Amino acid sequence: MKVTLKELKTNELSDFWNLAFSDTNAEWTKWNGPYFHDQLPAKKEFVDSTKDNNYVQNPFRKVIWVDGQMVGMVSAYYDDEPLNQWLDVGLTVYQQDQWKHGIGKAALTQWIDELFETVPLPHIGLTTWSGNYRMIALAESLGLKKEAEVRQVRYWQGRYWDSIKYGVLRSEWKK
Repeated sequence: MKVTLKELKTNELSDFWNLAFSDTNAEWTKWNGPYFHDQLPAKKEFVDSTKDNNYVQNPFRKVIWVDGQMVGMVSAYYDDEPLNQWLDVGLTVYQQDQWKHGIGKAALTQWIDELFETVPLPHIGLTTWSGNYRMIALAESLGLKKEAEVRQVRYWQGRYWDSIKYGVLRSEWKK
């Protein structure tokens, strides 16, 4: 299995939308910050908005490819814009049948490597919620440290969940 990360190109927008957003009830939407109730973009708007589409050729969003097939996306964003000193990462593997194959671990490892090579910061973080046990296990398997647990601040499915923050220092990652 060869996992690679690449920026999304304009001519890939339709295929990416089909993978990521065509199923409004996709299983990934129940795990990726579901308490935000984000609306998935409509295909025409997503594909036609090439000029303002922040998915296209964005160095902070990379498509995860496995053996030449799109399967997901990694992302990075600043928690403290406009200071840009606090960077967090995200990961989504869109199709459930691709889960539990090591894709997320390979992709996130590559992503953190790349970010530490290109962004001159001492820390990279990852935020998830206590119900996303797979993301928690992934973060811990990569050696990220649990840095904060904000209790009962994410409301989903009739109950409150914790927001959990993980992080790794450049000096720790190189080891």
